[in-house]
Amino acid sequence: MLELTEPEFESLVADALDGIPPELADVMDNVVILVEDDAPADAPDLLGLYEGTPLTDRGDYTGVLPDAIRLFRRPILRICETYDDVVEEVQITVVHEIAHHFGIDDDRLHELGWA
Repeated sequence: MLELTEPEFESLVADALDGIPPELADVMDNVVILVEDDAPADAPDLLGLYEGTPLTDRGDYTGVLPDAIRLFRRPILRICETYDDVVEEVQITVVHEIAHHFGIDDDRLHELGWA
């Protein structure tokens, strides 16, 4: 398995987030991005996970904890052979999970090539 330290991986996530167009980043609301070493035990190969209420489904949305986008470092590193592969996979996973925050489901993401 390719090795990247937590700070190195977090730097790649920050770079991917910096690549989000400002008009989208500006409307992201009440969401936190987290890096974790491992995916949940019931889905060990999961690369990322969005937990929360998509912007498109929010009605009376006050006083709630932030939504969470979780990126799982070890599963991403396991599927990558090179550093460039990791950079690309982090970018894809960040975009994929942010799309869920905007209410875009997996089927639509597959159609758009972001699966």
